[in-house]
Order: sequence, then structure tokens, then C-alpha cells
Amino acid sequence: MDSRGGGRSFDLWLVAAAIGVSAAGDFIALIGLALKANEMQGDGIGVAAVFICLWAPVAVLAGYVGLAVDRFETTRLLGFVSLFQAVAAVALAFTSPFWLLLLLTAVLGMGVAVAQSAEFALIPAVVGGRDIQAANGIVETARYLGFTVGPIVGGALTAIGGFRLALVVDALTFVVVAAVALMLRVSRPPEPSGAERRRARDGIGFLFADSLLAPVMVVAFVSLVFMSASIPADVVYTQDVLGVEDIGIGIVLTAWTVGMIFGANVLTPRIAAASLAVASLAAVVVQGLGKAVASLWLVFAFMVVCYLIGGTGHGVKNVALRSLIHTHVSPERHGRAFAAYNGLRNTAELVALAAGGVLVATLGARGTLFIAGGASAAAGVAGLLWLRRRGLGAADAPHP
Repeated sequence: MDSRGGGRSFDLWLVAAAIGVSAAGDFIALIGLALKANEMQGDGIGVAAVFICLWAPVAVLAGYVGLAVDRFETTRLLGFVSLFQAVAAVALAFTSPFWLLLLLTAVLGMGVAVAQSAEFALIPAVVGGRDIQAANGIVETARYLGFTVGPIVGGALTAIGGFRLALVVDALTFVVVAAVALMLRVSRPPEPSGAERRRARDGIGFLFADSLLAPVMVVAFVSLVFMSASIPADVVYTQDVLGVEDIGIGIVLTAWTVGMIFGANVLTPRIAAASLAVASLAAVVVQGLGKAVASLWLVFAFMVVCYLIGGTGHGVKNVALRSLIHTHVSPERHGRAFAAYNGLRNTAELVALAAGGVLVATLGARGTLFIAGGASAAAGVAGLLWLRRRGLGAADAPHP
């Protein structure tokens, strides 16, 4: 392998590590802040406020975040924002008034919005001419591992040293990400200022102007609403319906995560670039059926197998969608495109999680899994039929 290839491989692993550390740090902070909010307020409203302040900026500021990522050199922007987040996390560790805690949490959320878009906009630069799908599989796996480790570490740190220790460790994760940004051997220069008039709504326009991306994004959004709404039902169904308490939900979620890693790393790299749209929609069908079918037979082992398969679809879908954006939107627009994608995703999750408890209370956990999973799968089928009717999919060439 030549020196350039070796440098790009090194950069890819650095970015993947940064994404994993960043994901873990976000959840370390979230767990510590949620526990602190519950202690300060004594009700679920305070905890919900923390979640909203941390994740809402990704949705609300998506357009402006995308402009920033495309307007400034991306590695420097990532380094600066990460250091800014480290300072905010340390300040949070020593915050007393609840209103100030929420304000600084929102500041962290703004950093999360920028960092997520910047990290994924950097992928083509660190990959060069190599397989974008394999690269996205690696970074998605790093995210999954961060999501898995973060809550455990956050809870342990809070139990040992209180929420201050959790926030200080979170600050260290931001320092690590900033160091990674400085170590990268590639750069992503800003788009020339005279190339076009840039607007906050550009990202959404880029996603929906492409004839192939548009229907896939619609299906992804609809599917995510239903899948996220089913999350509260996972716990209730496992414990109350199947009667498997404590470790049961951990096994179920682990099976889903293992499936995601398998789908992201083993299956997606084998998919032809021209078939990514069809693969992503088929994966939406699989992940939805994973939950819907699990509710048909009241056997815990059957649920675990269904969630392993559903998680595999989830992993394929995530990598295929990101690869579609990378290949169907020109590189200088990736900051705005990924900011818009993250904004759509977070909007769907915030709306769905709020409605999830209502669905469980109304339909029951079993009914929620069947309806939500089935609706997600139906959205995927509708998308596949749309692509077939329009003659899109395998015939569509990616952006050069």
C-alpha cells in the first residue's frame, strides 16, 4: 500500500475512533445530566427537558450548522467546536441553578449538531477513492459501540463520583476528538464563496432535489417515526408481557446491536453502489418486520432472534443511507446535506419518543410493536414499489 493509501487508512480509523468516543461522551453526559435533573427537580419533566435541550439543536439549527460545516475548513471547525464543548462540559459540572444547567446543555447540543455533520462530511476526504460503504460501515460500528458503552460508563461514573465526574470525563472525550481533528492528514476546504448563494434551507433541498434520494428520505423519516415510537414498548413487552425481567431487555438490545454491527460491516460493503437505494428500503422492511413479527409468538428466544434480524436491517439501512448521501450529493455540499439528514432524524425521534408512551398506554406493548413495526415495514414496501414504478434504483448513477 502506498503512503497516501496508508495515510488515508490511518485517517479513517482516527475519524471512526473520534465518532465512537464522541457518541460515548454524549451518552455519558446525558446519563449524568438526566440523573442530576431528576435529583434537582424530582419529576420526569426535568429529565425530559435535559433530553430536549441536548438533542433539539440538531433539529432546530440544522440549516445553520450545515452552512458552517461547508463554509469553514472542516477539521479545524471540528477541533474548535470540540474544545468549546469541553469548556461547556466543565462549566456544567459545577453548575447549580437548573435553568443554567439547561442552557449549558443546549450549548453542548449545538456542538453535537456541528460535530456530527462535520465528522460525516469528512468521510469522503479520508477515504479517497476507496469503498465509501465499507468506510461508513466502520464509522457506524464505532457509533454503535459508543452508544452501547456510553450509558453504562455514564451510570457507573455518576454512581462513583456524582454527575460532576461524568461531566469531567465527557469533557475529556471532547479533548480527544479535538486532538484527532488536529492529527488528521487530510483537510476538507470550504466551498468557494462565489460558487453559489448559500442558504440555511439548502440541505433539505439537496436531499429532496435528487430523484433517488427524495423517496428514500421520505421512507426513512416515516419509518424512523414508527421505529422510535416502539422503543418504550421494548421494555414493557420484555418485562410485563414475556415476564423476563432485569437482564431480559439487556439481551434484547444487545441482539439488536449485534445485528446492526453485522449489517453495517458484513452485508453493506457487498452491495453494489447502484443498488444502495433498493437495499436501504429493503432494510427498512426487514427492521420493521423484526419488531412486528416478534410480537406474534410469546417466546423470549423468538424475540431475540427477531431483534437480531431487525437490527441487521437497521445496520444496513444506516450505512446505505449515508453512502447514498455521500454519492448523490456533491462533496462541497455534504455539510448541509448531513446537517439536514441529522435534523430530520432527530425531529422524527423527538416526536416519536413523545408519542411512544401514549401508544403503549393505548395499544399495549404487544400491539405497539406490531403496529409500529408493521407500519415501518409498509413504508419500506411502498418505497420499493415507488422506485420500481418510476424505473429508479439500480439504473441511477451516483454523483461523480
